[in-house]
Amino acid sequence: MAQSQFELRRKLLQLEALYDVGRALNTLRPEDELLEELMHRAVAVLDATTGFVFSLDDKLQVQTLFTFGIDAPPAATILAEPPIKQVMASREPMMVTVSKFLGGAGSDLLIAPMIAGDSILGVISVGGKEVRGASGAGAFLEEDLRFLESIGAIGGAAVENTRRFHRLDLVRETLEDENRALKQRMLREASDRLMIGDSPKMQRVIDLVARVADSQASVLIRGESGTGKEMVARLIHGNSPRKDGAFVAINCAALPETLLESELFGIERGVATGVEARPGKFELAKGGTIFLDEVGDIPLALQAKLLRVLQEREIEKLGGRRRIPVDVRILSATHRNLEEMNERGEFRQDLYYRLKVVEITLPPLRERKDDIPKLVRFFLDKYGKREGLRDVRITQEALQKLMRYPFPGNVRELENLIEGALALTTDPVIDPGDLLLPESASGPDGRELSGDLPTLGQLEARYVARVLAFTKGNMSKAAKILGVDRKTLYKKRDELSQISTSGDFLDIQ
Repeated sequence: MAQSQFELRRKLLQLEALYDVGRALNTLRPEDELLEELMHRAVAVLDATTGFVFSLDDKLQVQTLFTFGIDAPPAATILAEPPIKQVMASREPMMVTVSKFLGGAGSDLLIAPMIAGDSILGVISVGGKEVRGASGAGAFLEEDLRFLESIGAIGGAAVENTRRFHRLDLVRETLEDENRALKQRMLREASDRLMIGDSPKMQRVIDLVARVADSQASVLIRGESGTGKEMVARLIHGNSPRKDGAFVAINCAALPETLLESELFGIERGVATGVEARPGKFELAKGGTIFLDEVGDIPLALQAKLLRVLQEREIEKLGGRRRIPVDVRILSATHRNLEEMNERGEFRQDLYYRLKVVEITLPPLRERKDDIPKLVRFFLDKYGKREGLRDVRITQEALQKLMRYPFPGNVRELENLIEGALALTTDPVIDPGDLLLPESASGPDGRELSGDLPTLGQLEARYVARVLAFTKGNMSKAAKILGVDRKTLYKKRDELSQISTSGDFLDIQ
């Protein structure tokens, strides 16, 4: 009776242990922790004095090893033991008594494979059963072998799940890296169209845009007028999760306070005679991005209302009483010094910090003059096509004139200069005279500070070049316009090519 009760308790213990192991290994864990858990469970339930468990890689080499009661042997020693080789070959558990094992004294052993599907992922073994109970003194039973076999099956499934998750995690990380790299490449391609420049300062801006685009953080874009603040905002929106939503921009400096409030938050019908209800920019930007340009010009009273919207993500229309939830990302821009405005009490500090979660500062063109040639080439192509001019060029003198000019209006002023020059010229060659720079670019005697004082020969060469471009290389027409014979024109053309080679003309590639 006592013996049967002991056997019953032992079987219940093994069932409870299997249940606990199944629960413990149900969550994904590192492989070394998983094997250690298996080893401790098997040794404790089977009253073993020694044990080991190891996992195998795809080439059936030992990947992770955990031992109990014995020193960790070399992997080659484990795989060379005949009982281990037999279990790995047959994929069946076995109970065996050996005189020597792993370089030490032998004992009774239980060995079971860890299998998942058709693959063997490892082996678990225990040995040296302690003497307990009324029977089975120091000897393992068939029930012990079946228990270890069950432990091996659970362990094999757990190892396989861990490895699958690890593989999926690696695939996910790879896809995320590829996606991030693709977004950065697309962003740089878009930047080439919207924010031309290879200077370190512009590359810094592009990198910041790439890093902040995926987030939901508010961004404050700072820079002088004409530096491209709205372009940066559009790039951020176009590369963000909200890119399929609307991009709604509003110039806060262009509207009086009452009108600005209704434009931002909307207005209810009947607020004034003849006024119809209409949504505000925050409603129109639902699911997308709202861009508050010149946010430093918002009146103080309206700043408080804007702050409440940022905090509560709700708006109230002008004349309305109902709160409307809004789902927008807020990008803002200013050319003003908001810190000084804070000190003077002209701009709320709490609103400033709400808007400036991330700050991007655009450099003025005078601080990145190395980008001017690339910008010029971009605008020459853009407006040359519009004006029907092909192979548009700019002379070296004209380019140097642009390089020396401080450009208070930044990139926008440069674009307007090139557009104006191409609108006025009759040929595709832009020289200093075509650049309508303001009077401040000239000295008191009216001469250009750029130093563009060509010789008569250079002036003649330029005129010949313009005529040839106008006639598209037709020598007869060009000779008639110039009032010379073709022989003289050919001579002039040869002289012109020599001057071009010496740097009188610059063809930006």
